[in-house]
Amino acid sequence: MNFRTLALPVIAATAFAVSTGGQAFAQAKEQFMPINAYWTGPYAAGGSAFGGGMIDYFKMLNERDGGINGVKLTWEKCETGYKTDRIVECYERLKKNGPTGMTLFHPMSTGGTYAVFERAEKDQIPVITLGYGNTAGSDGRVFPYLFPALTNYWSQNTAKIRFIGSQEGGMDKLKGKKIANVHHDSAYGKETIPILEAQAEKYGFEVKHYPVVHPGLDQKAIWLQIGRQYKPDWIILRGWGVMNPTALKEAARVNFPRDKMVGVWWSGAEEDTVPAGPAAEGYIAAGFHASGTEFPVIQDIIKHVYDKGNGELPRERLGSIYYNRAVVWGMVSAEAVRQAQDMVGKRPVTGAEVQKALETLDMNAQRIEGLGATGLMPTFKLTCADHEGGAAVKFQQWKGGKWVQISDWIETDQSMVRPMVEAAAAKYAKEKNITPRSCS
Repeated sequence: MNFRTLALPVIAATAFAVSTGGQAFAQAKEQFMPINAYWTGPYAAGGSAFGGGMIDYFKMLNERDGGINGVKLTWEKCETGYKTDRIVECYERLKKNGPTGMTLFHPMSTGGTYAVFERAEKDQIPVITLGYGNTAGSDGRVFPYLFPALTNYWSQNTAKIRFIGSQEGGMDKLKGKKIANVHHDSAYGKETIPILEAQAEKYGFEVKHYPVVHPGLDQKAIWLQIGRQYKPDWIILRGWGVMNPTALKEAARVNFPRDKMVGVWWSGAEEDTVPAGPAAEGYIAAGFHASGTEFPVIQDIIKHVYDKGNGELPRERLGSIYYNRAVVWGMVSAEAVRQAQDMVGKRPVTGAEVQKALETLDMNAQRIEGLGATGLMPTFKLTCADHEGGAAVKFQQWKGGKWVQISDWIETDQSMVRPMVEAAAAKYAKEKNITPRSCS
């Protein structure tokens, strides 16, 4: 696959225009799915894949199945440029679209998540943040309409430290080690600081945080500090967009070994490694799904969408990390609608009905197999109290121009994460004078 031009905003310059995929909202047998993403700006390489992949999945369902139980999916694109104020504007503009209003909302930004989740609760519209967002939202008793599903940031970080521990020969070997946390200077980048500090205390390692100003093209001073002064044993890269290949090149410049760098899954796509060239070789990143086109669900998208000339992206992007992530998002969104229909009938459903369905969503192995996604994504199960689901994390390494899986699924440390989630949620509830729901 050729990803060398993915960092350029021209990647999808016309894609942000308002579109409904050729579907009208006049008839009642329609379910509206907003596509809130960023096709322009410094993060367009990721945003275009997220928006395009979700639309491709919805197109495939409409073409192959006639929608979900006869209810066709409709959508509208809304360009955010990865800017919080635009995410709020998109939310407000789209929330009443379709016969039942907006079904659910993907902010596709942690800052955007913080900006809209309170509005969404008032409007009874679920906010789904698979693999990102406000970690405290995992406590559904306090945040009924916020779903940081699958694996939240804190959980992912415990898996990262467990992986690093395994590379050192055991968790006890972390004592006395130094870890540099190179992070995007944003709500997203700062989200894991509390769990990293707690893990440092528990395991006896030292952690130092290095914020990188948006968009992350100038990192020379930071890497000189890391390479010449701090000299860490490991680096956690919590970047986004152009910050990631820049960090890999700077690490190479100061001779820090890339096989001692572990990235968050927003720093672990082809868009992050290919532009870095040889500097990316050996780099490791977390992941909650696989890459590749061999999965039946991806093959169905090719057959029913791309073979008919109706795809949203160049074919070579299919099967990439970010594309497959968007397909996973699309699957979870569609299955939430299907679950709601199972509860209330085969008709367009409301946001409130989808919220109830999400709290019973069990993405078990049998269900994932039925979706043609075995091996693509991990199992997880949501409940009223648990809006995360407890999915495990895999690790991959960039070798010879492609991602190679180097670990089995690594379980997250819920004995550490869940008490911290509940404490953060309780603090928020107290500040907002909220009485948590009973989920008995």
